[in-house]
Amino acid sequence: MSFFKQAAGLLRAPFLILAPVCAAVGAATAWHQTHEWRTVPVLIVILGATAAHACVNVFNEYFDFRSGLDARTRRTPFSGGSGTLQADPEKAPAALALGILCFLITAAIGLYFIKIQGWLILPIGLFGLFIAVTYTVWWVKHPVLCLAAPGLGFGVLMVTGSHFALTGTVTAAALAASLVPTFLVSDLLLLNQFPDVEADRTAGRRHFPVRIGREKSAVIYGVFLLLPYLIVPAAVLLRVFPAAALLMLLTVPLSAKAYRLARRNAEHPEALIPALGLNVIIVLLTPALLALGLFIAG
Repeated sequence: MSFFKQAAGLLRAPFLILAPVCAAVGAATAWHQTHEWRTVPVLIVILGATAAHACVNVFNEYFDFRSGLDARTRRTPFSGGSGTLQADPEKAPAALALGILCFLITAAIGLYFIKIQGWLILPIGLFGLFIAVTYTVWWVKHPVLCLAAPGLGFGVLMVTGSHFALTGTVTAAALAASLVPTFLVSDLLLLNQFPDVEADRTAGRRHFPVRIGREKSAVIYGVFLLLPYLIVPAAVLLRVFPAAALLMLLTVPLSAKAYRLARRNAEHPEALIPALGLNVIIVLLTPALLALGLFIAG
């Protein structure tokens, strides 16, 4: 396996697009507030968000390899790790070094924005870094925390952090917008846990599919899928968002289909794969449409 292919596997490169999408939501709320566009700060924000996501992915690969979990996991195109370290175990120290490098890049960008915008961004950054490092070894052992952590990281923290880095403030629009990826990203990880229940149980993970089963967890999945489609129209009615934010409702048919597939195939991991793929599209497209609506409205 070539160096670049190994690095891409550890980073889970195809999935790193999620961080720029979430950062774009924060950039869109900042644009809606200030009507000022600064390319370099936006690019630095996106780099920081992507480095944070890469940090989470690499540490997840490393710790799941060290625990032996990935060797017992039924891998799908959307869950179960990349298999990079299983194919070449000697690269584990390099994987740890890569994770630390991504962590340091994220921290350095956070320090840059502290210098630019002040210390109020520090709690957001520290909490985000804490989740990035500890998610795989601690949060996954507690059902509620395991469900909440991914959404907090990519939603509340990444969106409001991006907004603050660009404006020096946090507004009601930024907070409301952050709830869209908050619920959708938590849902992404929740559904991705369905095929891994048996393996995760042996590793001591205690997320909802392990604790209450896949069928009941599918109900939680449906509730979290619904909430963004209630939050954004409510924000429009309250004039927190412009009407163009309702573009995100275009994904409602996709979400309805994903929920039906998840409920129907909850106990059949192989048949669940189309729902996993559709869920990825929803998680990327819905916040992107929200950001587009905010940019259009100006």
